[in-house]
Amino acid sequence: MKKTLLATAIVGALGASAAAQAATVYDQDGTRLDIYGRIALGIAGGGPEFDSQDREIDNGAEFVDVASRMGLRMSQQVTTDLSAFGHLEWRFRADERRSDEAFRETRQSYIGLKSEQYGTVVGGNFDSFYLQFVSKPFDVYIDQGFEFADHSKQSRGNSIGYYTPDLSGFTAFLQLKHYSERGLLEGIETTEQGEVVAAQGGVRYAEGPVTVALGFVDDVVRGGGNGEMLYGLIGSYDITDQFTARLGYEGRDNSTEFGGGFDTVGLGGTFTTGPWAFNVDYYNIERDDDSNSKAWSAGAYYKVSSNFDVFAELADGDAPSVNRDTTLGDLTDNVYWLTGARYHF
Repeated sequence: MKKTLLATAIVGALGASAAAQAATVYDQDGTRLDIYGRIALGIAGGGPEFDSQDREIDNGAEFVDVASRMGLRMSQQVTTDLSAFGHLEWRFRADERRSDEAFRETRQSYIGLKSEQYGTVVGGNFDSFYLQFVSKPFDVYIDQGFEFADHSKQSRGNSIGYYTPDLSGFTAFLQLKHYSERGLLEGIETTEQGEVVAAQGGVRYAEGPVTVALGFVDDVVRGGGNGEMLYGLIGSYDITDQFTARLGYEGRDNSTEFGGGFDTVGLGGTFTTGPWAFNVDYYNIERDDDSNSKAWSAGAYYKVSSNFDVFAELADGDAPSVNRDTTLGDLTDNVYWLTGARYHF
């Protein structure tokens, strides 16, 4: 591949109105490069009126970037069964000028090998396999509203993973993340937990309208956990071509030192009709420290074209219980809202 050809193709893809959400800028002799991304802008407001220390905070409306990003997907066919691939993605702030941080985060950067017969091996910085295979049915919101373990759970860098090919609907997966102390001065700069490897794994069944997965995460303290195991059993069912229901459970053991035990049950659904899509989800979260909460979220999305959509979302991570004394103000006090538009390329 000539460098000038590749550069011209990338510039052309960035400046053109793509017909799909990704543009192939090179595809020849088994080597392919796609560029994709989105510019997303919105207005957000609401949310909690007080912080954890009961100090009042301003939760007024503001103009925001809504996870704008740009990425590259690369692949090369090695044999008829084996292919090599790479993926690189950045986040950038689109809501205002950022002269000192054109790209503020390397969101994903990984490489791997895929065999149709033996499975896929991935190494680098990628979404947690637990999200990709277990909690994914609930990951339907652009911003807030997802209460199960997300893409960064014991992942995002220094990770290696493997998942099998589809075996009559079943896919098994295993991922390891390494927390190193290399280069630190022993006894002076070492961490309390030391060198740690966090594992996660499980199995998913996806066949026809049914998807169900069982997984675990070793939620180590160095990765923001409490040192205990996290488990999840989550699934979805396509009741019709337009309506999908989802149900899930996620729990983590309580630590005698760090606490943090919880049991979460989630129920939700997605309905689509023409260019419209709607999400509604509800969670019951019971924590071992008795700070229980109920959470709900809802969203509406309209596809103006194949590349442009508008949206509105609501979320309350700690909604009050509804009884005869509950007022409309009680129900709306801490509701976070977001509305905006996205252009995909």
